[in-house]
Amino acid sequence: MFVFGLFTGGIYSLVWSVQTKGEMVREGAEIPTAWLLIVPFVNFYWLWKWAHGVEKVTKGTMGAAVAFLLELLLGPIGDAVIQSAFNKTVI
Repeated sequence: MFVFGLFTGGIYSLVWSVQTKGEMVREGAEIPTAWLLIVPFVNFYWLWKWAHGVEKVTKGTMGAAVAFLLELLLGPIGDAVIQSAFNKTVI
């Protein structure tokens, strides 16, 4: 994930976030439309709701604040850490 994220200039990370959003919504998370990602400042709200979805799907293994900060500050590295938490959770 890290290599794809860097190689594509962040496009892979964006696609991954939208794809995982769909999977988390199917599992009961409440995340608004991914179109909010392109609206400045509103994208932080979307990311916060997405992070709450991570917390719900991982059954609290990864907290919303941790997921939010990983995604916001570390980009592709954060994606890899969050994906690892998803992989450890049986859905």
